Amino acid sequence: MAHHKKLTLLHSNDLHGDFMAQEVDKELVGGISMLSGYVAKVRSEEKNVLYCIAGDMLQGSIIDTEFRGISTIEIMNMLAPDVVTVGNHEVDYGLAHLLFLERCAKFPIVNANLYIKNPFTRLFTPQKIFKIDGMNIMFIGVTTQDIISGIQEDVLGSFVSLEEAAQEVGHICNAYQHVDIDFTVLLTHIGFEEDQQLAAMLDPEWGVDVIIGGHSHTLMDHPTIVNGIPIVQAGKGTEQIGRFDLLINTDTNTFDEFKWQCLPIEEHTCPRDLEMEKTINEFKQETDQKYNRVLCRFKHRLTHPSRYEETELGNLIADIIASATGVDLVMLGSGSVRKTSISTLLKMREFIELFPYDDKLRQLHVTGAQLRRMLAFVFRDEMFDCDHTEFYQYSKGMHIVFDRAKKEFVTLELNGEPIEDDRLYRVGLQEFHFLNFEKFFNVPIEEVLANGDAQVICSSIQDILIEHLSTASLLDAQVEGRIEILNR
Repeated sequence: MAHHKKLTLLHSNDLHGDFMAQEVDKELVGGISMLSGYVAKVRSEEKNVLYCIAGDMLQGSIIDTEFRGISTIEIMNMLAPDVVTVGNHEVDYGLAHLLFLERCAKFPIVNANLYIKNPFTRLFTPQKIFKIDGMNIMFIGVTTQDIISGIQEDVLGSFVSLEEAAQEVGHICNAYQHVDIDFTVLLTHIGFEEDQQLAAMLDPEWGVDVIIGGHSHTLMDHPTIVNGIPIVQAGKGTEQIGRFDLLINTDTNTFDEFKWQCLPIEEHTCPRDLEMEKTINEFKQETDQKYNRVLCRFKHRLTHPSRYEETELGNLIADIIASATGVDLVMLGSGSVRKTSISTLLKMREFIELFPYDDKLRQLHVTGAQLRRMLAFVFRDEMFDCDHTEFYQYSKGMHIVFDRAKKEFVTLELNGEPIEDDRLYRVGLQEFHFLNFEKFFNVPIEEVLANGDAQVICSSIQDILIEHLSTASLLDAQVEGRIEILNR
């Protein structure tokens, strides 16, 4: 007769400093307090409970930014996840600071595919085994190679392909077969599409049972099963939580039954954690004093609904930078605009949440032919089929009409004139995108630097934006048709 035991797995991903509850239809939803209350409630109701976070605890709120993640780790310590994996935003404050934050964490952080190059040393423990009710439950962490893009020092390496990551998972699973692992979880931060590809590569004999993912902010209503492995993700932030209820067969070291739900965090179903609220409010009081000043007003709420289209906020920011620096064209990374909308009365707090990544601006001299190649790579098929390629907002004067079916530009103009192959254009680019130029544009940086040095023309883009917004009156921005995609 088979031996069965119940296991409950709770999971979050891409919390991004989403600490405060929001009022939606006169009801509070989300926030760390009610998320913590729900986790505590399940831990008290069920016998075997594990709670995990699939990366990107950091970045996204003024509380996180002001305290450089230390506040987030303190709050996470109170939330008490059983295990966490590394996300790409965990390195936003630098590699050394990440290792410092890890020492502050009272929970294990697992990752199998990041290493220090010389001497070869794993950055984190690759796996964590929990002994619970006579079962051995193993978590293995895998993160996106995009994490390397955020580190300027050339000291960190990654298994750069999913094939290599899959092989590493196999090595770890094989190495612990003597432990009699009853259940294996891949805790990933690589994106939903990559999770599916990774699942297809896994040998069933390795015994991976489920993949709990992050990075692509995918909100699901049911698992996707690939190679017999359920793949799940719980959107982003604290407005929902994923929950597995599994019946583990300890004889066959797999599950015989499971139920998965993505549950809302709402005040009528989730108790509040008052001690958590007290800690968050202490951080909030400190930041409020510094960041409550009004920067400016807008004629209407400006939006950034998607990083893969022209947006009001993208146009506003790109135009301010272009006007202040005098370049011909600003290509602003869409992912650096971190809010989908802002209030008509913009305070410093909301501005920092909108544009948290302060960076230098580089001026590059790019030929029209090189610019055309760069844009052809940006608008490649992967941009339409994937949900985390790089995309850009363009300053006033740029007009792009791209026919997806024909894979060609119908129109490519600047200030009403066609882009000329032999002409040099002064292009403003954030330092992050300059450092990853070939990866993001598929053009060797050496080829562009042959046209002239990549001069730093601004050491703080935030300073430019704050100065302009502080002196402007009743600003406005519209979607103007700078980017048009045919046959999408």
